[in-house]
Amino acid sequence: MKNSVFLLITVIVLVVVISIALSNALRNGTNEKEVLTMKNPKTLIVYYSRTGNTRVVAELIQEKIGGDLIEIQTKTPRPQNYKSEVRQNEQEQNENVLPELKSAIDNFNEYDRIFIGFPTWNMALPQVIVTFLKNYDFSDKTVIPFNTNGGYGAGSAFSQIKSIANEATILEGLSLDGGRENEGILLDITGYKRVEVSKKIDIWLEKNLKIKGRYKNE
Repeated sequence: MKNSVFLLITVIVLVVVISIALSNALRNGTNEKEVLTMKNPKTLIVYYSRTGNTRVVAELIQEKIGGDLIEIQTKTPRPQNYKSEVRQNEQEQNENVLPELKSAIDNFNEYDRIFIGFPTWNMALPQVIVTFLKNYDFSDKTVIPFNTNGGYGAGSAFSQIKSIANEATILEGLSLDGGRENEGILLDITGYKRVEVSKKIDIWLEKNLKIKGRYKNE
């Protein structure tokens, strides 16, 4: 009788111990998956570039952290002349016209982290980017904007992104000097300036993504 009771208690203890061990293992496995997902978010880098400066920045970001790189293009070609482009963009802003994009990103929902690059005209967001922001659902996305400009900064562009994609987590944007088309300077992020821009991107990425030493320098 005593042996039977002892055996029963032993079995119960073993069952409890095994159950606890399995529970901890499952919990740890789940945590590892969560950490893995957080450390390895799927990244999309989209950009709209007229003279190539924003494209250079987008390519540098991709070189440093990986991800998919997509150029935003309009269905109807934009004006080649700088002043004509600025006038058309200003008219679109005033009339709330959203230029139709050439193609859609079918797997947009698969991305966790979205870098968005653009130039600044009229100290505001290009209407092409406004179209992009309104075409997609940014819920549960992390958005990281970057900008090139003629020396006057991003203007209201970053705050516009926060307003339009208000369901997303918006991280600190990066604003860089690009070309000065009104002075005849188009693609300006080359040579030594490209190296300096690359260093600024490193600092910005480290500050935003909290990962030190991961990025490649020029």
